[in-house]
Amino acid sequence: MEIRPILSAMMRNKTAPLLIAAQVALTLAIVCNALYIIRDRLATAARPTGADEQNLSEIRFYPHRQITDIQDMQRRDIETIKAVPGVVAATWANQIPLGQSSWNYGGLTTDRGQTNSNIGATYYFSGEGDSLVHTLGARLVEGRDFEPGDYIDLNPALERKDPAVIIVTKALAEDLFPGEKSFVGRTFYLGSGDEAGAVRIVGVVEKLQSPSAPASEQAENSMIGPIHYLDPFSRYSIRTEPGQQDRVMADVEKALLALRNDRVLLGKRTFAEARASRYSGENMMAGLLIAVTGFLLLITASGIVGMASLWVNQRRKQIGVRRALGARKHDILRYFLVENVLITTGGVLAGIALALALNNLLVAELEIPRLPVGYLGLTMAVMWVLGLLAVLGPAWRAAAVPPAIATRTA
Repeated sequence: MEIRPILSAMMRNKTAPLLIAAQVALTLAIVCNALYIIRDRLATAARPTGADEQNLSEIRFYPHRQITDIQDMQRRDIETIKAVPGVVAATWANQIPLGQSSWNYGGLTTDRGQTNSNIGATYYFSGEGDSLVHTLGARLVEGRDFEPGDYIDLNPALERKDPAVIIVTKALAEDLFPGEKSFVGRTFYLGSGDEAGAVRIVGVVEKLQSPSAPASEQAENSMIGPIHYLDPFSRYSIRTEPGQQDRVMADVEKALLALRNDRVLLGKRTFAEARASRYSGENMMAGLLIAVTGFLLLITASGIVGMASLWVNQRRKQIGVRRALGARKHDILRYFLVENVLITTGGVLAGIALALALNNLLVAELEIPRLPVGYLGLTMAVMWVLGLLAVLGPAWRAAAVPPAIATRTA
């Protein structure tokens, strides 16, 4: 089929083709970036924390009067928790992955004299009870877990000190010692200057996400210190047998409340609830964008159908004349499909430029990664298919009109 007559026909009546092309361009730009943001947000929300989330819970108590036997209280709490049937491991821990309340260390260095480090990490520590690595179900990929002699007592009201050894995530180790493959035995400093504490790596866990879990790679920068933290605020992480979480946590709550009357239950939650809370914004945004994308595609398809129907009706006489001169149904159908491909292609080319401009704005404002080329290709294909499907109905109806009726009713 000759393309030139189709282009000449469109040039004589530019309004409809330009409106369809503009709608295609705007839809492509928005849908392309929306699909990428949806994928990015859902991928972020699905990242593993490195913990056995399905079987982990946290329970917290706050004292309503002074507690003088803090270490003994923590020890008795752990004994009481572990006596509950179905408890696999339990420990006092200062925070949990995805908990959103975070203890952090900034400016970690491998040289005490270094002052410009931008490496930071979440600082987990736990004392009484099982090791935090075992309780969380994290996987050691190098070195060992803490031994009893590694732990230090720390009363935050009286002193500030750091342990001699530490466990780090693989991501943090690679940030601190780029290019290295083994990290056990390496030393780094919690800060810079003469007061920076030196710690030696004794173990590396594959993954342990931070409580804030930012979208950046910093989410995996975590370290664990062996510290008996003597704080009256009680916070216990508990891993249960599969399928026993609800029953076990109810029993744990009852047992701990019966143990003392000088504190109140501040709250309890599962790690799954912590995940849902942390990523509620990402999931809401993804759901909203999915709805907007679907609605926009529907509006675009409806617009193309409406424009195509109007345009076909305006050319019924032309169609009838072509049919009278011997054009078959599939010739008429092919004419309108080719015409639509040309219009859609014009819209797609404009849409690509618009999509890249919009992505540049989003990269600058929202700090999301740049749009991969694959998303442009996918959205281009979607728009071509959408355009063809939208025009197929009007074109088929036009091709089916007998020549005598088409010319008489024009």
